[in-house]
Amino acid sequence: MTIFSRIIAGEIPCYKVAENDQFFAFLDINPLAKGHTLVVPKQEVDYIFDLSDEDVAAMHVFAKHVALAIGKAFPCRKVGMAVLGLEVPHAHIHLVPMQNEGDMLFSNPKLKLSDEEFKAVAEAIRAQL
Repeated sequence: MTIFSRIIAGEIPCYKVAENDQFFAFLDINPLAKGHTLVVPKQEVDYIFDLSDEDVAAMHVFAKHVALAIGKAFPCRKVGMAVLGLEVPHAHIHLVPMQNEGDMLFSNPKLKLSDEEFKAVAEAIRAQL
């Protein structure tokens, strides 16, 4: 079981942003920016393109709704989307509020947020859904 499956199951705490029958969105604990969110399928699959066409499409629609909420909660030029997937063997989409393309560099220093800050970020996004 991956760490993301354990988060979905409630075994590991997270800062949940959104959930439906198929997908789960929660804050990245090493964010590039306030609002950096991960969208994962509840189905444990390593590679996003191993999902069915329907599931990939549905995941992107779910991510779109979360991204629009992030953009309202944290004004930015755009919400960037990245699929990397090498660090955790569970398909996931990164949604990152950005002012410029450099904000999407995963080699950038990560923010250090307190528990209270993470809770406020998650609530700000949920309030826009």
